[in-house]
Amino acid sequence: MGVPSTSNVSVGQPKAGGGIFAAPAGTAIPADAAAPLPAEFVGLGYVSDAGLVNTVATESNAVIAWGGDQVLNARTSRTETFKFSFIETNENTMKQVYGAQNVSTGDKGLTVLHNSKSATASVYVFEILLGDKRAKRIVLGNAQVTELGDVSYLDGAAVGYEVTLTAFPDKNGNTAIEYIASIA
Repeated sequence: MGVPSTSNVSVGQPKAGGGIFAAPAGTAIPADAAAPLPAEFVGLGYVSDAGLVNTVATESNAVIAWGGDQVLNARTSRTETFKFSFIETNENTMKQVYGAQNVSTGDKGLTVLHNSKSATASVYVFEILLGDKRAKRIVLGNAQVTELGDVSYLDGAAVGYEVTLTAFPDKNGNTAIEYIASIA
C-alpha cells in the first residue's frame, strides 16, 4: 500500500494556451501525456472558471432471490460525459457548439446556423496541469456534443456556451483514456 503524499494532491488547471482540443473523427489519438498533439487538433479557446466536470453515470438492476436476499447487481447502462462552458466566440468553438456544417466564414465574419442538425463526433483532448510537477491528458477517441445549455448575454459576464460531450466507446471499448506524467 502506498504512503500518503501531499505531492499527489493538486488542482486541475488548463495548460497555458488552452486546455481543450478537438480533431476530426478518426484522427490518431495520443498515446501518452507529453507528446505533441498532431496538427489536426485545434485549440478551442478559453473555458469558464467552472472548469471541466467529468460524470460517469451507471444504472443497475438488483436481482432478488426467493426470500428477499439481493444476490446480484447487474449493470444495465454506463454513460460518461464531460461538461464545460466555452467563453470564446470563434470559428472553432462555434463548430463544436453548433456543428461544423452550420458554421461558415466569409468577408463579413462568421455565420452560425441554429437548427436541429447534430454536431458530428470528434476526438477530444483535455490538457490539465496537476500543480507544477505533473500533467494529465484525458483523451476521448469518440465523443459528440449532445447537450447545449442556455446562452446568456449579460452586463459584466462573458457570453458562455455550455456544452455536454458524451464519450462513446472507441474501437477498444474505452470511453476515455487518462495519461498522467511528471513534467520538468
